[in-house]
Amino acid sequence: MTPPTESFPPATVTFPEIPEPDQDAAGQARARHAELTKPPGSLGKLEELGTWLAARQRRCPPRPLQRPRVVVFAGDHGIARGGVSAYPAEVTAQMVRNFLDGGAAVNVLSDVAGATVRVVDIAVAAQTPPEVAEFKVRESSGSIDVEDALTEEQTQTALTAGRTIADAEVDAGADLLIVGDMGIGNTTPAAVLIAALTGSEPVAVIGRGTGIDDNAWMRKATAIRDGLRRARANSAYPVDLLRVVGGADFAAMAAFLVQAAVRQTPVLLDGVIASAAALVAEELAPGARQWWLAAHRSTEPAQHLALDQLQLEPLLELDMRLGEGTGGLAALPLLRMAAKVLTEMATFEQAGVSGQIPQPAED
Repeated sequence: MTPPTESFPPATVTFPEIPEPDQDAAGQARARHAELTKPPGSLGKLEELGTWLAARQRRCPPRPLQRPRVVVFAGDHGIARGGVSAYPAEVTAQMVRNFLDGGAAVNVLSDVAGATVRVVDIAVAAQTPPEVAEFKVRESSGSIDVEDALTEEQTQTALTAGRTIADAEVDAGADLLIVGDMGIGNTTPAAVLIAALTGSEPVAVIGRGTGIDDNAWMRKATAIRDGLRRARANSAYPVDLLRVVGGADFAAMAAFLVQAAVRQTPVLLDGVIASAAALVAEELAPGARQWWLAAHRSTEPAQHLALDQLQLEPLLELDMRLGEGTGGLAALPLLRMAAKVLTEMATFEQAGVSGQIPQPAED
């Protein structure tokens, strides 16, 4: 296989082996569901979710979720200067302040869903408060239609940041993570990453993002085409792909997702940005996807392709496309319900309720 450039070998990053979820706990959860006061399978996907969570927690019944945590990775992209978004690039920094002030959708939904929010400036094109800028890699990633998003050193710095943030959250007690994003223009590199890793053509991955009109859609199509041309030689090399057509926020999210799996912590994926990072993360550490759930199906067509390749079925379909982690928060109550069913619902024996009538054996 030909390396992406003649001058440098493909860049790599090494993660520990991804642990398998506990299939014994999953089997115990399925057996317990058969004993609960309901017809088998009558709670549908809630039963599957409870079993999924039991396997990731390695216990049945699973513990109630105590500290779900949204981490919003904020970063600007040079491609936004090409008119691919309905909003100006300065909105990214303004929204970071809105997150900190508690005025964004992610703040409102997290309050309802019982989660907390952390915002991290990875590549915002402005100064941000010190409490969010600890892991800042640069101000805005490069314009991927004509230049690399990052240098090799910046790519490694962003990957290290993502791993460090995941470790810090798990060490602080997070028992479920939700990946959020904020960045004007970020659906364009997301589409390029997904096209490169799924072998898709530009027209198959172009969405409306923040609600662009037809003229902006055509500009976005051109940017994705040009970015994809630059990406093709690197599609087998995930670190180089992040460097060339991703960005600091995507690199940090990808490493965050892998490290969450290493730390055996379940993750709810949000929309197209998180799904693009997840595709790269699975390339970095095959098997990491076993620790993720797709919270919802976005209106962005690229996300559908990413989820198909990851073999993840979305829990919700609400026509959401905001990002920030809002889709993950919308799905979080389902996981809470699924855990409580296994934890608190009575068995037939406990409730004194008759079970199914035995069926006569067939001749």
